[in-house]
Amino acid sequence: MVSAGHPLVASVAVRVLERGGTAVDAGVAAGLATNVVQSDMANFGGIAPILIRPAGSGTVWNVSGVGTWGRSATVDAFRERFGREMPLGAPIAVVPAAPDAWITALARFGTWTFGDVAAPAIELAADGFALDVRTARSLEILGRGFSQWPSSAAIYWPNGRPPHAGECLRQPDLARLLQWLADAEVGRDRVSALEQVRRAFYEGMPAERVVSFVSAEGGWLTRDDLGAFRNEVTSALSRQYARYRVYTSGFWSQGPVLLQALALLDGFDLAGFGHNTADYLHCLVESLKLAFSDRERYYGDPQQMAVDGEWLLSDSHARELRDRIRSTTALPNLPTVRAGLKRCDTTSFCIIDAAGNVFSATPSDTLDGGPIVPGLGIIVSPRGVQSRLDPSHPAAIGPGRRPRVTPAPALALKPTVGEPMLWAFGSPGGDVIVQAMLQSFLNCAVFGLTPQQAVEAPRAATFSFPDSFYPHTEVQGRVSVESRIAEPIRADLEARGHRLHVWPDFEFDAGAVSMVLDLIEPSKGRVLVGAADPRRTCYAFGR
Repeated sequence: MVSAGHPLVASVAVRVLERGGTAVDAGVAAGLATNVVQSDMANFGGIAPILIRPAGSGTVWNVSGVGTWGRSATVDAFRERFGREMPLGAPIAVVPAAPDAWITALARFGTWTFGDVAAPAIELAADGFALDVRTARSLEILGRGFSQWPSSAAIYWPNGRPPHAGECLRQPDLARLLQWLADAEVGRDRVSALEQVRRAFYEGMPAERVVSFVSAEGGWLTRDDLGAFRNEVTSALSRQYARYRVYTSGFWSQGPVLLQALALLDGFDLAGFGHNTADYLHCLVESLKLAFSDRERYYGDPQQMAVDGEWLLSDSHARELRDRIRSTTALPNLPTVRAGLKRCDTTSFCIIDAAGNVFSATPSDTLDGGPIVPGLGIIVSPRGVQSRLDPSHPAAIGPGRRPRVTPAPALALKPTVGEPMLWAFGSPGGDVIVQAMLQSFLNCAVFGLTPQQAVEAPRAATFSFPDSFYPHTEVQGRVSVESRIAEPIRADLEARGHRLHVWPDFEFDAGAVSMVLDLIEPSKGRVLVGAADPRRTCYAFGR
């Protein structure tokens, strides 16, 4: 079963599964296809956080999928060059992490070759594909900045205007790059051959072009920065919620916000509140505000965090935060931050195969963050835009540091006799990512909605914290709600001190959750169900 951000991506994953590939093989093929079909949402030169649960394993693995700043990048150096501005393009470029993430996932947990998983993406890039209405509209919006980036305009506005729905998008340079990497896949065995693919990108011609381009435009990357880069593969962070063990990515992402919010909500009778009542939504928003406040105060590259991540996810810390919540009064912005601390997007897809392998990824980096590197067909990850120019901030720019990013895939396991029930989910949406994921998860786990009902149900989102993207704007007390939430409930929330902003019925910016899970206990035969969010072009398919 596959749920993905675009029908063509779902079809690529299904093709791999039907040919005997595992969820990991299908996931890497889908990821590469995403970098072609959803180039407005994710890029081969960008990021790709991944969670993998191998069949029969009790461990969920996290491939970090986030690149690092160059070794010469510091807050002082950045300020000296650019003042307090963060220009788009090369100045905010970090090491492209997606190529290594896809290759690492395939080498450690997959069974196919790079050439095999890359074949559908190469075909889509070389031969092209017809643009749907939403992608054409997205390229129109992103392309408003192409006047300063002719290398991007040449590919995505080839006729000097925005592309129309139904027109064919071809990306020949990207096709040639992927084929060049596939041709480098030579070795004594599959894993050593995949290592040659990795080295070809990070030590060969692509690295040379990336570094030359970034250096010429005022960025910080060197050949050594790319050559030394590897994504970490670690056991995923997790915590218990009801009968579920929920897993997510590390503190270089906002994934732990999901776990902290669940820890806080575990102390309330959510079912007793009722689904999307004022009491429930108030409790949800307040818990998220506290978790996001901790994100602002503590989260950053785990190798340089000042506090213990286990403490942040502990029951004792959850109790301390929960005590701040009042049933009738909204908390102020950033309630845990001490005094004095001062349109990117993503996609997601999830896959479970018959054997119980699980793959969940949230690849990202968009065309408005930086120009296409001439001849490569990729941008250089502009995720530095989520770093801070305050040296005391936990997510500040630093040599070899990863930015603290918004994409964060998730898995959940529910124990049964024998094989646990499996659940994978994710979403795009910047700071709304974990908020959409949390509500969809609770819709199923607490309120008993079907997966499709869960992803379609109306959502709320808080913005009572600094935005993750420069210039990190903040709105006091804002809660956005889809208009399907009844007016009396909205009035009740406003009476408690929330400043409401009403979205349309199905809001693009409210996230787009992809979800796949076991429908019944696996001991009775694996039956999988998928859900696709109607807010975007999501599509679920299985057999």
